[in-house]
Amino acid sequence: MPDFAYTAKTLQGQRTEGTISATTRIEALQRLRQRSLFPLTVTDSTKKSLGLERWEFKPRVKKDQVADACTQLADLLSNGVPMLEALQILSDASVNNGLKVALKSVHDAMAEGANLDQAMAAQPHVFSELTLSMVRAGLEGAFLEEALQRTAHFLRKQDEMRSKILGALTYPLILGFVGTIITGLMIAFLVPKFQPFFDRLEQSGAGLPLVTVILLAMSHIMLKWGWLIPVVIFGIGFGISKWLKTDFGRMTFDRFILKVPVLGSIFHDAAVSRACRILGTMLRNGVPLLKSLRISSESTGNKLLEQAMLASAENITSGDTLSKPLAASGLIPPQVMAMIRIAEESNTLDEVLVKIADRIDQRIERRLEVLVRMIEPLMLVLIGGMVMFVIVGVLLPVFDLNSTVN
Repeated sequence: MPDFAYTAKTLQGQRTEGTISATTRIEALQRLRQRSLFPLTVTDSTKKSLGLERWEFKPRVKKDQVADACTQLADLLSNGVPMLEALQILSDASVNNGLKVALKSVHDAMAEGANLDQAMAAQPHVFSELTLSMVRAGLEGAFLEEALQRTAHFLRKQDEMRSKILGALTYPLILGFVGTIITGLMIAFLVPKFQPFFDRLEQSGAGLPLVTVILLAMSHIMLKWGWLIPVVIFGIGFGISKWLKTDFGRMTFDRFILKVPVLGSIFHDAAVSRACRILGTMLRNGVPLLKSLRISSESTGNKLLEQAMLASAENITSGDTLSKPLAASGLIPPQVMAMIRIAEESNTLDEVLVKIADRIDQRIERRLEVLVRMIEPLMLVLIGGMVMFVIVGVLLPVFDLNSTVN
């Protein structure tokens, strides 16, 4: 019986890893569910130990394609088409090969007895934690079709925002890339042409300006060790990605990102918006509050807010209100807390949470537009500063020599 390596979440929202023995991946998923674990990834440990999983090519699937699949699946189910037949239809009709394979895997997994959320969890490169949370809530609250429709709406909204940001950042990114390459080439190949001149200045007793000394040092480093730069960048990126997969790393990063000027408020608002929207959606469809809190906490994308929501669930279990631990965490804005507190008293929490999410999303869009507009002039200043540094470093000794001769 093969062993499967898994990454899952407990009922308290904590991430856990380990191995489990099962005949198939579907059986492994079912055993994890029996242990009250929500699987995120389940892979054959033999394949993983050989390093095959890392190099396995997985075609990219866009968010809008996943959104279309969710909408079509909801339409088929609403019209009475059985789940397995609906998945088979979608798999056959899919144009994207990655989505076709993922839907076929979901179909096969459900044919062997897995739930829809279990089958989707085995395809983490296609179905995000937000999608899994909404599907899980839809299954438990008996509103799967609506959950799929709302998931598609969320995914399209995210993709639309991402497209706007990428479209606005295209020019600054190209400018920054080309400017960095040109500056690097100037330092690596243009500056060494002046080396004999600088050497003569030093031999004559005239020292070099500090800017020129720094520029020469950078040139020597790039000529001798330049090939290490991409290796170091790749190594740092790989190390950070591994570190972020740990609970401590993720917690530290989430705490840090919230303190970053401008970006911190955007990430914070996005996490609060996701939590409010999903929690409000589940409450509107009759999912119990405790279960709604645990499921929606997984979709926040921020470990600090996730822990605050789980603490709220424990608070409610002891007979207290939802708003008290949320307010104590300091992660929810005071005006939002006031609305939640009043909504609890008037029993309109589901409607108020969705309205809060809509208003926060509008604020995020405005802040992103301002941020994108700021990046272009900042990039121009940065590139201009780099080029000016090279020019000043090369020409300043010439000006000093001219002043000495005169």
